[in-house]
Amino acid sequence: MFLLRVWTFFCLSVNKCLFSFFQDANLSIHTDNPDLTPCFQNTILAWIPSIYLWTALPFYLLYLKRSKRGYIVLSMLSRFKTLFGVLLWCVSWADLFYSFHELLQSRTPPPVYFVTPLVIGITMLLATLLIQYERLRGVQSSGVLIIFWFLSVLCAVGPFRSKIVTTTEMCLFRSATFYIYFVLLIIELILSCFKEKPPFFSPASADPNPSPELTSGFLSRLTFWWFTSFAIRGYKKPLEDKDLWSLNEDDVSKNIVVSDCLVCSPRKEDVTYRKKSNHALNHVGDGPEEAEVLIRGKRHNRKPSFLKALLRTFGPYFLIGSFFKLIQDLLSFVNPQLLSVLISFIKNKDAPTWWGFLIAALMFTCTVLQTLIVHQHFQYCFVTGMRLRTGITGVIYRKSLVITNSAKRSSTVGEIVNLMSVDAQRFMDLVAFLNMLWSAPLQTCLALYFLWQALGPSVLAGVAVMVLLIPFNSAVAIKTRAFQVEQMQYKDSRIKLMNEILGGIKVLKLYAWEPSFSEKVLEIRKNELRVLKKSAYLNSLSNFAWTSSPFLVALTTFAVYVLVDERNTLDAEKAFVSLSLFNILKFPLAMLPQLISNIAQTSVSLKRIQQFLSHDELDPNCVERNVIAPGKEFACFLHSINLLVPSGALVAVVGHVGCGKSSLLSALLGEMEKLEGEVAVKGSVAYVPQQAWIQNATLKDNILFGQAPNEQKYQNILEACALKADLEVLPGGDHTEIGEKGINLSGGQRQRVSLARAVFSSSDIYLLDDPLSAVDSHVAKHIFDQVIGPDGVLKGKTRVLVTHGIGFLPQVDHIVVLADGKISEMGSYQELLKQNKAFAEFLRNYALDENIEEDELTTFKTKTPQNQYTAAHQSGRGVLPRHFCLVCELYQPALDILQVKLTVFWQYMKAVSPVISLIICFLYCCQNAAAIGANVWLSDWTNEPVINGTQHNTSMRIGVYAALGLLQGFIVFVSSFTLAMGGINAARKLHAALLENKFHTPQSFYDTTPTGRVINRFSKDIFVIDEVIPPTILMFLGTFFVSLSTMIVIIASTPLFAVVIVPLAVLYFFVQRFYVATSRQLKRLESVSRSPIYSHFSETISGTSVIRAYQREKSFIDISDRKVDENQKCYYPSIVSNRWLGIRVEFVGNCIVLFAALFAVIGKSSLNAGLVGLSVSYALQVTLALNWMVRTTSDLETNIVAVERIKEYSETETEAPWIIEDKRPPADWPSRGELEFVNYSVRYRKGLDLVLKDLNLQVHGGEKIGIVGRTGAGKSSMTLCLFRILEAAKGEIRIDGVRISEIGLHDLRSRLTIIPQDPVLFSGTLRMNLDPFNKYSDEEVWKALELSHLKKFVSSQPSMLEFECSEGGENLSVGQRQLICLARALLRKTRILILDEATAAIDLETDDLIQMTIRTQFEDCTVLTIAHRLNTIMDYTRILVLDNGTIAEFDTPTNLIASRGIFYGMAKDAGLA
Repeated sequence: MFLLRVWTFFCLSVNKCLFSFFQDANLSIHTDNPDLTPCFQNTILAWIPSIYLWTALPFYLLYLKRSKRGYIVLSMLSRFKTLFGVLLWCVSWADLFYSFHELLQSRTPPPVYFVTPLVIGITMLLATLLIQYERLRGVQSSGVLIIFWFLSVLCAVGPFRSKIVTTTEMCLFRSATFYIYFVLLIIELILSCFKEKPPFFSPASADPNPSPELTSGFLSRLTFWWFTSFAIRGYKKPLEDKDLWSLNEDDVSKNIVVSDCLVCSPRKEDVTYRKKSNHALNHVGDGPEEAEVLIRGKRHNRKPSFLKALLRTFGPYFLIGSFFKLIQDLLSFVNPQLLSVLISFIKNKDAPTWWGFLIAALMFTCTVLQTLIVHQHFQYCFVTGMRLRTGITGVIYRKSLVITNSAKRSSTVGEIVNLMSVDAQRFMDLVAFLNMLWSAPLQTCLALYFLWQALGPSVLAGVAVMVLLIPFNSAVAIKTRAFQVEQMQYKDSRIKLMNEILGGIKVLKLYAWEPSFSEKVLEIRKNELRVLKKSAYLNSLSNFAWTSSPFLVALTTFAVYVLVDERNTLDAEKAFVSLSLFNILKFPLAMLPQLISNIAQTSVSLKRIQQFLSHDELDPNCVERNVIAPGKEFACFLHSINLLVPSGALVAVVGHVGCGKSSLLSALLGEMEKLEGEVAVKGSVAYVPQQAWIQNATLKDNILFGQAPNEQKYQNILEACALKADLEVLPGGDHTEIGEKGINLSGGQRQRVSLARAVFSSSDIYLLDDPLSAVDSHVAKHIFDQVIGPDGVLKGKTRVLVTHGIGFLPQVDHIVVLADGKISEMGSYQELLKQNKAFAEFLRNYALDENIEEDELTTFKTKTPQNQYTAAHQSGRGVLPRHFCLVCELYQPALDILQVKLTVFWQYMKAVSPVISLIICFLYCCQNAAAIGANVWLSDWTNEPVINGTQHNTSMRIGVYAALGLLQGFIVFVSSFTLAMGGINAARKLHAALLENKFHTPQSFYDTTPTGRVINRFSKDIFVIDEVIPPTILMFLGTFFVSLSTMIVIIASTPLFAVVIVPLAVLYFFVQRFYVATSRQLKRLESVSRSPIYSHFSETISGTSVIRAYQREKSFIDISDRKVDENQKCYYPSIVSNRWLGIRVEFVGNCIVLFAALFAVIGKSSLNAGLVGLSVSYALQVTLALNWMVRTTSDLETNIVAVERIKEYSETETEAPWIIEDKRPPADWPSRGELEFVNYSVRYRKGLDLVLKDLNLQVHGGEKIGIVGRTGAGKSSMTLCLFRILEAAKGEIRIDGVRISEIGLHDLRSRLTIIPQDPVLFSGTLRMNLDPFNKYSDEEVWKALELSHLKKFVSSQPSMLEFECSEGGENLSVGQRQLICLARALLRKTRILILDEATAAIDLETDDLIQMTIRTQFEDCTVLTIAHRLNTIMDYTRILVLDNGTIAEFDTPTNLIASRGIFYGMAKDAGLA
């Protein structure tokens, strides 16, 4: 009953006070000294904070109940806050008791003096209790209470002023208590701005580098002040990994994925989809509980939805951001209304000045609130996007570890990696603007409602224009996308060709084929730029539409409005309020089509991910891992296989290719799908796959594979697996970093590392899939004896060995012979021989060859290991520095980027052309002048006096306004097109210069520079110059001139504004510098940390069977999570840096709005409404422009580095000219083929030792010279000198009396012929590979093919000479490739032939063919052969023996053998002497 009375009183009081407020308008509003009525002060104003706190309380308590942060120890701050809260309660109730005292004194105070102190007192008590409850829940800074104290102070300011101003009779006691109350409120507000110490059991306390966000106060979080220290650090010094803060607990990969995603994502948990298994994951250590969660309630036959899982996981957090967006959308419509009020105020000359100041203050408050709220919205959206990417990456990674092999085959590694990189990224990009889906229609409806209020039905004309522009924009977008696809195809083919060119650059130089390939690249580039040009037309059109759309909408609306009825007059209020509403409309209308296309793309990504996550999973129960009773038979699916392997036995599995040997091992591992029967394995398993799987880690880590190190055991295993000698030649020993896929190890070394890993794991069962095929025979024997065989390290363990090596079979316990997936025979070696079936016949056929091979090997036994290690050494030497160079490459640019020099901008301007650059700037000035002109004209139009309810010259006004606006649109079109053309021009020049230089660069550059680094210049940097820099410059110029024109307009209308420009500019400049420096480095760190995620993922996919065999899934998931977290550690600060920047820059913009309005109020007497409308509507737009200007500056500085990088590689040292016109040799040179070396010395590069020293020799025309010597004697260097790949350190070479150093390189190289050791082919037709310049007729080409024994093969192909060779000639055998190189030589048929004999790559048959052809076809030519097999050169004219870069012997073979020198020793070794 009492409550009902209070409520009735409350309602009556509110009505009465509001009535008194408006009734006493002269006291409250229409006065120069305004005041609020006592009734209003004591009720509504006093109750606002209480209403807020009680409304927020239930939600806040719910939130506190759910948050567990530990408790905070009672501090001085907390004590003081509580003390002042209690005092406030006492002061409030002192008023209440005073009212009772008055009642007892029979002075009846109004009821409000009872109710208000009671309500305020209870609220203060609640606030005090809340302070303590928050402390117990670990809240360091309370946003709810800060807002409450702020509202309380705000609502007390009015009464405080009243009490000071009014000197009328008032109650002394109440005044005194109010002053105390007011002071206490201010103290409480100040105290609440400080934060408490961190909670006692806080998770952050264990973190070495926790994010200050966790412990920052409410205001710091609201303004992102906690990020400032990081921005300063980034400005002062280059950021490194150690400077980055740890991720918040909620953003850590493990928590995101395990919490919800895994449980909800489409796994095969239904019985319908899973074969006989209820387990969710083949995890080690994950108990059945996790599986239970997945299965419960999922018995119906419906596919689980990945989208629902994502919504459940990330939806609630995202909705908080949506709530902020809603408030921001509503706030954005307040300023146009305030502008309307401001213009009315300027028109009304009698209005009190304080109105203007209040409007300016409200505008400022509104914009500041908008800024704070919109950045909170973006923070929530971007963090949701970040978590979404983490979650999707984690789920895909975990799924990839458990899918079946058939599922894996249905998508390539590249496609699965794309799911993680491209598709997950699409989700992330979409989430940032997803709220526009409902926000755009809401903003449009609100804007149209307010426009209708101002202009009536004529708004529909403007809306019609907008609606018409949407299909236009969509059509442009669709066409642009089509162009992008076409351009990407050209770009891909250009990069592919460049990759081949750089891979085979040495061959191009030797054959002098550079011009032909240069033309090919430039042809593709021409097409690429042609498509870019088409895109530029479209982009210019869309820029025209984007700039002109608000203007066209305004124009049609105003024109229809004034022409429909002549009594419709356009005043400043209608015009500028409408303009600011049209500006609000601009963003949603532009974003909506883009958003819809993004949603379409993301839905495709969603389907792809859903499909991948719905793949069948391996059944972890298909292999029993339990201990089984010995003697129990178990069947294994291939074709009704029955096989029992006794514990500790060595079983060999043999059979023809494709008979199912590897499948048998896969079945034992549980990698095959089991149809019937059972498989049981006793104990742990180690697996050595046929193709060794090597991680990108150190060699030692590859062997340990997560096991605890044991040095003694480790060294023994290295010895047994014949790895000791390899370690000696690897630069870092076992700490050498192995590149991806074991790139810097030979095949044999990779296989031995894989075997060492298995041995180190000390498992019970070893499944060895042909580990001996990749190693040399003597190494295979060593490994079998030391590791696998009856006396090896693994004796006593169960071993299943798939092998092709017949020599080992007598030593195994059992042999299983497979044929067509079935066991055809089984038994010991002797038993199978006795059975005399297929196996015995197989043995008889092959044993003979094997024996011969063994004998041959024993002859060379001493030599082979050394050769093998030399090869290893060379591969190590060649590749390892490359690996380290790459690391440097990643970090090198960091320092270059720090201060982008102005010279780089100047270089780009020169490439664009300085004249065009000036024209572009001039056009931008004109465009903004036209825009200002149109708006000034509108302002002038609105000031036109209204005579008899109409305005004159309406048609002329519309005409000029339309002309100026359309002129602006036209200039925008021209300037953006000019800029695009300038950009394309620059791109063409820079690419051409880079390409030209790279073809002229000496070979030594390519020997020391990783191809990847050069390709990066042609792909990433050229892409940036083509497609990133021009739009960034466009954006930068646009925002710069918009900001500039805003300043000009505001200063022109209110000159006082010039005073505040300098401090605002200084503030803006500092914020911009801090942001640009930090943001750029964060981008760099983020991109550096992104690639390891994908490379680790592709590595995992290729090694899933090994990871599963060793049961290492859990640790690999942890590694992946760690890599994702490392990347997010860089990405999260970059999100925050954008928010930090946005709030500060927009604050500068908000100050511009404040001062524009303020100075308009101050200069009210001299200003007209049109000018004020103009300057304030400009000020309202500037915030966005300022924000984007900083971002585009940052992007420009980040991207312009591409120009510097390309310039750097366009100016590297070049080799001699290709053709020297006045020194060209005769057309038939060399006619005789005579060669002469005179005191010739050469070194590979400056600073290195001489490779050839003082060579003097003469070769007569037609002689056949064999060149021999040990590795490193200088044989290949000598041939390179003939082609001037290496330039002389001193001395000279003469061919037919011509000094080769004096003629052009192409004149020299095109007159010599070489058949190189490694046959290099390029993708393209066979004819192109033989004759890239089309110099020879088809008959000549066929003749060459016939002589090189390829005619039969080529004529059997449907496309004959147009047969397409794949990249590197992959679709031809090595022998065929070598024969194509021979055909090239036969086509050129020059007088001098150099032959770098390729024995390693070629079978004996092909080698014989080549030797025979050379003897017959090059009979009259001078032939120099670098011989690896001496029997090929024993019939040569003379033999040149090189030793350590000098000529050791040079004579006929017979004389050399007779003289018993070095050559004799070599011949003896080869069994030829």
